[in-house]
Amino acid sequence: MTAYQTDIAGTESASDGTLLRDPRRPQPKYSLRKAYGHFRDLLKDKEETSHVFKIFESLPSKHFLPRVRALTLSERGEQLRAEEPFLPPILDDHDALRRLPRGSVAHAYCDFMESEGLSAAGLAAEADKLGNPKYGDLVEWFGFRQRDTHDLMHVLTGYGRDGLGEQCVLLFTHGQSPSHGHLLIGYAGALNIMKTVKSRAPVWKACRQAHRTGVACPPLVAMSIRELLAKDLDEARAELNIPDPHWYRECHRIWREEGIDPYDLLAKKSQPEAVAA
Repeated sequence: MTAYQTDIAGTESASDGTLLRDPRRPQPKYSLRKAYGHFRDLLKDKEETSHVFKIFESLPSKHFLPRVRALTLSERGEQLRAEEPFLPPILDDHDALRRLPRGSVAHAYCDFMESEGLSAAGLAAEADKLGNPKYGDLVEWFGFRQRDTHDLMHVLTGYGRDGLGEQCVLLFTHGQSPSHGHLLIGYAGALNIMKTVKSRAPVWKACRQAHRTGVACPPLVAMSIRELLAKDLDEARAELNIPDPHWYRECHRIWREEGIDPYDLLAKKSQPEAVAA
């Protein structure tokens, strides 16, 4: 029995009738100009997550739908949709996650989210602020799944929420799911750090390592997140080919040696200079 079907009109859908792509969904339009404008806005306020979503909307990948089709119209995709229809309730149930063994991915995830004051539901809420309509199709399920595993990627890779850490996670994500949006934010962001922070820190090496790690790591979107959370963190990293982020840690070491706070890289610049950069 196949995990999908095609109706008379040629519309692909899962065996339960869920459409691969709702025909009402607008065709994405590629605009590098819009993406760059949102990127400049993001540089001014990196906490305004909506700019990130707008960048990705402006730079749609032609490979996205084939990736959605390959996973969702498979028996594996059917199983994941049945077991993990929406990740935020799973990821935000810290009481349940804390019952998993110490040293697990789950404990590290809870530690990270609680220390940063984050939640998976909060990230979803930021995306909802864009006001985009919901279609309930497989494209939506896949897209939400990619979005909702962002902070889990921080935990697995060891990259923090500082400026460089975010660039590295986005480049790791590009290795997993290539799009020009990841490249723009990741590498242009790295260049911005190198331009505005005079230092000998190996920023470019850190970003290249993150990109290579994402390529070597199997796609998280196709994994059982419940099973991943239950794994020992070190064992999970070994299985996923995720090495210690050596060059990222070296950047932090050098910055601190130079009197630069890695979590406030523009601290020594005046506001006008920071905006101009």
